[in-house]
Amino acid sequence: NVDQDQSRVTIEVGKAGALSFLAGHTHEVVSPVRGVIRFDAEDPSHSDVHLEIDAAALKVTGKGDPPDDVPKVQQTMSSDQVLGVERHPTIVFQSTSVVIKAQETHGLDLTVSGQLTLHKVTRLLTVPVAARVDAGALTARGSFSLNQTDYGINPVSVAGVVSVKDKLTVSFAIVAKPSGG
Repeated sequence: NVDQDQSRVTIEVGKAGALSFLAGHTHEVVSPVRGVIRFDAEDPSHSDVHLEIDAAALKVTGKGDPPDDVPKVQQTMSSDQVLGVERHPTIVFQSTSVVIKAQETHGLDLTVSGQLTLHKVTRLLTVPVAARVDAGALTARGSFSLNQTDYGINPVSVAGVVSVKDKLTVSFAIVAKPSGG
């Protein structure tokens, strides 16, 4: 089971536009992650990953933002203008394959492919993952990029001069422990 207290996703939201060098801010958004990783120690390629994020749990950290802007950015992100968390409450990743690129005693270099459902749009996603198994836990780290428009989300724009970049950078640290452990 994924340990929600130790597992995090971090999303870097950049800025774009003609005057982005003068105005606007980058944003950092974080959330806990829940789910189940069925790890096959004998053959890691037979492993399975199911992760979920409560869209309402995504929080703007304030890093890169003036403090007064954080509540406005949070409200806009949660609103129908962006995530629409009331209509699209869950973000889900379900693996379809796990490919081992390299394996050491406690470490694995993997490529995990699967279906990411965001904003009720499902698309194939392939993610490089560095995994480590020790002390009764599996820790997986990695990062990837995705375009908001691929999931039916239009990047927020202010007067067409400064906008949020379409491409988001997502990084994660997932810790999973055996059931009951």
